[in-house]
Amino acid sequence: MEAARDSMAALLDAGIFDSAQTLGCFLVSSGGASNEASISMKAESLVLHGDALYGEKEFRRALNAYKQAMQCSKSIPRQATSTARISVSTTGRSPSPNSSNVMPFNENEVKSKIAICHSALHEYREALQEMEGIPSKMRNLKMNLMLGKLYRISRNNRAAAICYKECLRQCPYVFEAIAALAEMGLSSKEFSLLFAQAPNRGGKPPGDFLDAQRWWNRYVEAQCCIASHDYKGGLDIYLELMQRFPNNVHILLEIAKVETIIGKNEEAIMNFEKARLIDPNIMAYMDEYAILLKLKSDYTKLNKLVHDMLHIDPARPETCIALAAFWERKDERKALTYAEKSLRVDDRHITGYIMKGNLHLSLNRPDLAVTDFRGAQELRADLRSYQGLVRAYLALSKCKDALFTAREAMKVMHQSAKALKLVGDVHAISSSGREKARKFYESAIRLEPGFLGAALALADLHVAEGRNKEAVLLLERYLRQWADDSLHIKLAQVFAATSLLSDALSHYQSALRINPHNEAAKKGLERLEKQMKGVDPDAPEDEDENEADDVDGDQDDAELL
Repeated sequence: MEAARDSMAALLDAGIFDSAQTLGCFLVSSGGASNEASISMKAESLVLHGDALYGEKEFRRALNAYKQAMQCSKSIPRQATSTARISVSTTGRSPSPNSSNVMPFNENEVKSKIAICHSALHEYREALQEMEGIPSKMRNLKMNLMLGKLYRISRNNRAAAICYKECLRQCPYVFEAIAALAEMGLSSKEFSLLFAQAPNRGGKPPGDFLDAQRWWNRYVEAQCCIASHDYKGGLDIYLELMQRFPNNVHILLEIAKVETIIGKNEEAIMNFEKARLIDPNIMAYMDEYAILLKLKSDYTKLNKLVHDMLHIDPARPETCIALAAFWERKDERKALTYAEKSLRVDDRHITGYIMKGNLHLSLNRPDLAVTDFRGAQELRADLRSYQGLVRAYLALSKCKDALFTAREAMKVMHQSAKALKLVGDVHAISSSGREKARKFYESAIRLEPGFLGAALALADLHVAEGRNKEAVLLLERYLRQWADDSLHIKLAQVFAATSLLSDALSHYQSALRINPHNEAAKKGLERLEKQMKGVDPDAPEDEDENEADDVDGDQDDAELL
């Protein structure tokens, strides 16, 4: 069966896993003598069969094949297996057998494959046990990276950091290790020491090495800034790197992701669109882009994005989140099923927890939302998870928990206007806390004058205390510098509340000129027109109108499909 084994190795190298696993069934069931060579060949055949099953994403069957191979290897004398430990092919599989030698068996490589299968099945404890069974001196780059991830999942950050550092000593361009170590608090200086320890592959000239180190150091500094919530510092460095590497899709997406977190939605949308122009099949962070389009009520672009993502890869968690964003307007429960599906695909997908938490809030289940936002924070705390937690606690009337969470955000995110506003939001809930809320909102505005969220919240506070004139003056002052649809909508609401209906009408129309898709402006305008006609805007609509709305919804569904 030696020729068949060689053919199976060729099938695996070519990625023809279906035929490889069928051939594997013949190899592993082949009878023969029970001598040392045949047992070794059986073990090797089981490993190859496991590789084919893994390629077909049949992880449980692959796991069983690898474990059988390990069981077989125990029958092989130590002399034979010791040869195997130093004999590993460049593809990560043991070399194909030949007639003159005992088949080599790499026990550590198979342990690594068993761990990868356990990890694919979300059995992280079992995966960690297998990886820890590999001696540290025998671990290659891939094994160290895998072990670092598993230690991090088990919250053993100290052990994870050791593995990630070893990855960077072997190759400084393991960007997953860079991001993880930055989040664990490694300084830029410590990163530079690791870069210096990395081998100079191919004996590159000193100038080339120094150039690589310069941009690598700047990239690391950006990661460290963002991990410590210094978003402005991180953005500045990324923009500098864009000058050195124009049209770099990865940097564009990183910029857009940070802009999303800090609420610069228009800039983020623009950068996501730039990335898609360069690479129309990009999937990373496209769920974030989908959420922004939903917030903007740009359902035409959202529909197109979801259609494209379904065509590229319907099984990705990003696709599930994009579908959740699409369905949220029409069927929140259906949107929730897609958010849950994204976490079944990848239980460490942070955006999945954020989306699920926001949907639970919309469905009036703040208790479940708390669990979702906590799940996001355990993976990586950012502004959105803090904002979600505060909203959930306030919905549960747990004002102390909400205040504690908002203050925690303020401590973690130094000099963050968004965190200051979050504390103000908690104080604004009670009439006794409004003065404190006002101070926090004003501090947020002083810190970041262009932060419209704080200005809108302060305007709401003025209205709540009957200071409508102050609210109008504040919003008009902002409008002179920023032509934003949310400012026009807030002004329209203030004017409508004070019966200045023509002024309210003008601002709703201005909001729709800026953003024709704005749902809040459309609903506000519809309500205002009823008021101007002397009709009660809260009166139930006729059944015919409701039926017409349903027809429109059906047309939208058909368009997506």
